[in-house]
Amino acid sequence: MKEKIAANPIVRKVETMPTKKLYVVAGPTASGKTAFAIQLAQYFQTSIVSADSRQCYQEMTIGTAKPSIIELETVPHFFINSHSIFEEVNAAQYEDLALSHLENLFKEKEVVVVCGGTGLYIQALCEGLDTMPSINKSIETEVNKTYNEKGIQWLQEAVHQEDPLFYSQGEIHNPARLLRALIFKKSVGKSILHYRTGEKKQRNFEVHYFVLDLPREQLYQRINQRVDTMMQQGLLNEVQELYLYKHLKNLQTVGYSELFYFLEGKYSLPQAVEKIKQHTRNYAKRQITWFKRLPNAQFVSPDIAIESLLVS
Repeated sequence: MKEKIAANPIVRKVETMPTKKLYVVAGPTASGKTAFAIQLAQYFQTSIVSADSRQCYQEMTIGTAKPSIIELETVPHFFINSHSIFEEVNAAQYEDLALSHLENLFKEKEVVVVCGGTGLYIQALCEGLDTMPSINKSIETEVNKTYNEKGIQWLQEAVHQEDPLFYSQGEIHNPARLLRALIFKKSVGKSILHYRTGEKKQRNFEVHYFVLDLPREQLYQRINQRVDTMMQQGLLNEVQELYLYKHLKNLQTVGYSELFYFLEGKYSLPQAVEKIKQHTRNYAKRQITWFKRLPNAQFVSPDIAIESLLVS
C-alpha cells in the first residue's frame, strides 16, 4: 500500500530516502492517543510500540491508563507490561529496546506506529540522545535516600540551589527529572543541560508526527473525568497494594504519589483526588509545550477520520 500525507511531515531527509515509515501518535495525557493509534495501526495492518514511561510496568495499570485487554488484543503492542517496577528503565534503554522492536517489525511491515506521551522517549527513538558522563552511584544513593525522607519540596529547593539553570527550564513537578538533574550536577559539577547538544542521529526510517490537539478547556475536562473513572475502577486499591514499594522511583509519579500521601494521613481522599487532577493538568501543559517543538508535526483532532489524513 502506498500512501502520502496531505502535508509533508517528514522529519529529515537523508541521501538515500528510506522506505520504512514510523507514525508517531503523541499528545497530552487524556487526549485520546490510544484509540487514535489503534485506528492508525488497523489502517496499515501493523503494530504499536508504546512510548509511555509508566505503561511498561506490570504492576501499574489503572493509574497509567494502559490500553484495555481488548485494545491490546486488537492490535499487537510492544513495551506494555514488559517490565516490573523493580527494574530501572530510562530513555537510553528505551531507545535501544524500541529500535530493536522496530528492526524486527520492519522486516515484515512497511509502517509501524508509535504511541505515547513521554516526550523524552519519543526524542530518544526518533532522534537519539546525547552521550552523558556517568554519575556517582554513592551520590545517587544518598540523594534518593534524602528525597525519600524529606519529599518533593526538599528536592525542588535542592535543584533550585544546585542547578538554577535546570530549575528555570525543567519539570519542577517531575521527581524523576529533578532527581536526575540533582544527581548529575552533584556528580559531574555541571548542569545536565550543558550536555544536550541537539544533534540528531540518522535513522533508516521516515518519521511522521501526529500530535492530538484539543481545546484546553475540553482537555482539562477529559483529564478530570479520567481521574474520576480511575478512582471508580479501583485506583486506590492498586496504590494500597504498592504502598510498601512507594520509595521506588518508578512509583514516584502522578496518581500514585498523591494517594500515598492520603494513606499516610497527609491528605484527605478528596484532597488527594483533586491533587491528582491538578498535577495531571500541569503535566499535560508541559507535554503540550514539548510537542509544540516537534519538527513538521501535524496537529489534529483525536476525532478526525484516519482516511482523511492518509490518501491512497
